[in-house]
Amino acid sequence: MSTDAALAEDALRALAHPGKAATAAAYFKSGPGEYGEGDRFYGIRVPQVREVARQFNTLSLPACVALLQSPYNEARLMALAILVRRFEKGDAAMQEAVYQTYMAQRQRVNNWNLVDSSAPYIAGPYLLQRDRSVLTTLSQSGTLWDRRIAVLSTFAFIRANDHVDTLALCESLLTDTHDLMHKACGWMLREVGKRDATALRTFLHQHHRAMPRTMLRYAIEKLEETERKAWLERESQYQRQSQHV
Repeated sequence: MSTDAALAEDALRALAHPGKAATAAAYFKSGPGEYGEGDRFYGIRVPQVREVARQFNTLSLPACVALLQSPYNEARLMALAILVRRFEKGDAAMQEAVYQTYMAQRQRVNNWNLVDSSAPYIAGPYLLQRDRSVLTTLSQSGTLWDRRIAVLSTFAFIRANDHVDTLALCESLLTDTHDLMHKACGWMLREVGKRDATALRTFLHQHHRAMPRTMLRYAIEKLEETERKAWLERESQYQRQSQHV
């Protein structure tokens, strides 16, 4: 690890809390066979990680890459926070460099908090005015985190009132078996609905029978209670009918 990256991680390590580390390890499912298997934690809260990131916000991209190799989740989270800031504050050349770095290192973006704090702020904004076919490729990956990066990147599009890719990806992922993808798709559909309720309702009418229940529940969370209950009842009715076929 580079000297600068090592200094940054040393600053994090000084804030380590073993008790909170054990809680985080359980929360982020780092046990054998779980989605975050092998992930390690210092037990540092996100605001503290961001504060340390601000202290090292001029860290070079190679140093960020070195920091991403850490087995500790908070170190990778800090590296991503620095990359996000470099992207947001950078010129076109810096944004290109950050995006390419991010995509090349995405195997180190390997827990949901890491994806959610980076994909909507690096990959999404970069692709907003560019060819987005890479998201289709990622959505078909056998790697859970690639698929989640694909869906979460579209948050930047939704904020720009462009939800075509979100709906297409969520449709293609209806049969995904992982609960974290059900939550990711449902979350993005909910964000679509907050801006265009008609688009959400159209998607629900077309696909509610195929939607995993978690995805459906997340998607309708901001609708009026009576409408939420109606969608859930439709889904339950369909499931009961399917069991008797």
